Amino acid sequence: MTKKEWPLWEVFIRSKQGLSHKHVGSLRAADSEMAIENARDVYTRRSEGISIWVTESNNLFASNPSDADSLYEPSDSKVYRHPTFYDVPDGIEHM
Repeated sequence: MTKKEWPLWEVFIRSKQGLSHKHVGSLRAADSEMAIENARDVYTRRSEGISIWVTESNNLFASNPSDADSLYEPSDSKVYRHPTFYDVPDGIEHM
């Protein structure tokens, strides 16, 4: 990274109370405060969100898609973790 290049930030917005934050995009900013302000201006122009999270892109780590079989195999052998194992009562939303 050059001295003049600001770090890349990932932006997550929560649209309503009770919902999860969703990744909406990326932007460059000098610091976290500027990233929040820029995210507000760019991604919530029509009051779409109630909460904004930002994190520097270099702080995110991801699994490799080619490792999916070995990564998720242990959970596949535990059927009680699957949502079909439980009854969900009527009226439950956003689950």
